[in-house]
Amino acid sequence: MAHFAELDKDNKVLRVIVIDNDVTHDADGVEKEELGIAYCKELFGANTNWIQTSFNGNMHNKFAGMGDIYDAKTKTFIPLQTHPSWVWNQEKLEWEPPVVIPTPSEGMANYWNEKEQKFEERPTGWMLNTETIEGGN
Repeated sequence: MAHFAELDKDNKVLRVIVIDNDVTHDADGVEKEELGIAYCKELFGANTNWIQTSFNGNMHNKFAGMGDIYDAKTKTFIPLQTHPSWVWNQEKLEWEPPVVIPTPSEGMANYWNEKEQKFEERPTGWMLNTETIEGGN
């Protein structure tokens, strides 16, 4: 199955649909993104904008999610910004915090505290513990 993301006028992902591989392959069995795009436009209107995406991230950086932005210049999907203070690293294709990510202690995980602009260590899986949620941040 092939996956295609519909983009709005600002290249923001509106939805992702699945279409049969038969639609995206030419007579020689070669996959062609433009065939899938033409099919999507036939189904949803010539004025719609589509781009192919894949679960394994082998095209356009990552699988497109609703709200992601497609950067046509770099041909990558940029995920939603994780935290207001984080910045997009175009070389690594990921959001980065304003401080170095520390190595957590054994059995612990890092969690970002946006208010204090720092990572905090918490036990792995702490969010599953309702007592911690009520008393924690």
